[in-house]
Amino acid sequence: MAENLKEQRPSGETGSPGDRRKTNSSLPCKMSWDELEALCRRERLHCKQLGVNKANVNEYEVEFLCDYKKTKVEEFYLVKWRGFPESDNTWEPKRNLRCPKLMKQFHLDLDKELRRHNRRCIPKKLDKEVASILLQKAKLRQSLQRWEAHLNQTRNHPGRIFVMNEVDLEGPPKNFTYINNYKVGQGIVLDEMAVGCECKNCVEEPVNGCCPGASLHRMAYNDKGHVRIRAGKPIYECNSRCSCGPDCPNRVVQKGIQFDLCIFKTQNGRGWGVRTLQHIKKNTFVMEYVGEIITTDEAERRGHVYDRQGSTYLFDLDYVEDVYTVDAAHLGNISHFVNHSCNPNLQVFNVFIDNIDERLPRIALFSTRAIRAGEELTFDYKMQIDPVDTESTKMDSSFSLAGLPSSPKKRTRVECRCGSESCRKYLF
Repeated sequence: MAENLKEQRPSGETGSPGDRRKTNSSLPCKMSWDELEALCRRERLHCKQLGVNKANVNEYEVEFLCDYKKTKVEEFYLVKWRGFPESDNTWEPKRNLRCPKLMKQFHLDLDKELRRHNRRCIPKKLDKEVASILLQKAKLRQSLQRWEAHLNQTRNHPGRIFVMNEVDLEGPPKNFTYINNYKVGQGIVLDEMAVGCECKNCVEEPVNGCCPGASLHRMAYNDKGHVRIRAGKPIYECNSRCSCGPDCPNRVVQKGIQFDLCIFKTQNGRGWGVRTLQHIKKNTFVMEYVGEIITTDEAERRGHVYDRQGSTYLFDLDYVEDVYTVDAAHLGNISHFVNHSCNPNLQVFNVFIDNIDERLPRIALFSTRAIRAGEELTFDYKMQIDPVDTESTKMDSSFSLAGLPSSPKKRTRVECRCGSESCRKYLF
C-alpha cells in the first residue's frame, strides 16, 4: 500500500472543491489506472475503486520507489506518485519520506538483483538494467495487488485470497474470470431438484435418513463437519428446501471456502500454485473445482486445443456416466491454480445439494491429512478410486485425460514436476 510523504506538496489546483465534486464526468474507457486516478485528483472526484477519497484527494502519496542514488551526505529515491504518470516522478531525499515498508521492499528487491549479478555493495548510482528490473517488479507488485483486490471483491466466500510472485515478472493471468458458482453451458438443463428434509437435528435425529437417506446413502459428515465416508462415496447435503437452518452440520460445501489462501508463483516451472495460510485439519472441506459445465463433445473440441498447449483445466463429471465436463480454463475459482501432485493433500468427492442429477455432481476437494499453514495445496489430476464395492467404481476422476484424444499416440506428454517420492514422471 502506498504511504504518505512527510510533508504534503501543494497541488496547484484552483477553484472550489465542492463545485468540482458536483460535476458529472465521463471517463474514456481506454485510460490507464494511473490516468484515471490523476483525473480524479485533478477534478476533486472521489472513487472507492481507485482509492481516492475526501481524506487523501489533496495528498501526494508514494506509490512505489523505482530508483536509488546517494551522495557523500545524502540518499535519494526516485518516487512514483500515486495517481500521477511516470513523467511526474521526482527524486526525493530519504529524510523527507515516510514509507518504511516501501523502502524495505525496494531494498529487498535491490539486494536480490545485486546478488544475481554477483554484487554485494550498493553502488552510488544504479545501473540502467538494475533500475529497470526494480521498476518492473514495482509495477508487477501493483498489478498483483489490484488483481488481489478484485478477487476479494468478487468472491462470496469467507476465506480471503492473497497473491504473490517473488519468482519472475509474470502478472495476473489474462483471459481468466473469477466465478463463485458453476456456469451452465449451452444445451445443459438442471432440472432434477432435491426434496428437502424435515429434520430438527440432521446428524443426531435424521428423519428417514435426512437428505442422504432419501438417496439411499449415509450421512457424510460428523458433528464437526468433517467428512467421514470413503472417497468414491457421494455426499448429499441439505438444500434450500430443507427445514434445517444454515448451521446444520450437513451444510459444508455450500458454505464456501473458509480458509485464507494465497495464489503464488512456483519456483520450479509449475506456473501458479495455491498455498494455505491457515492450518487445515484432516478430512476438512477446502474448496470446490468450479468452472463452466459443458458437454463431452465440446470438451473434446477444447481438449485438442489444450493438449497442444500442454495443459488442461477439463474435469470429467463421470460419477455415473461420462456426459458432462467442467472447464475451468477461462471461468473458475481459486481451484484453477491448484497444481497436481502424485502424493496430494486434497481428495475429490462428488457432492449433490439442490441438484441431484447424478450426471452433474459438484466437485469438492477435502484434505486427506492435516495441512500446515504455508503448505501448497495439491490434488492428483489422474486420481482413481479403488473399486472396493460397486458404488466406488462409479467414480474415476480423470482430470488430466478429460477431453483429450482417445489415442495415446496423439497426446502431448507432459512432464510431472511434483517432486514427490511416488512421482509417476508424467501427468499424462
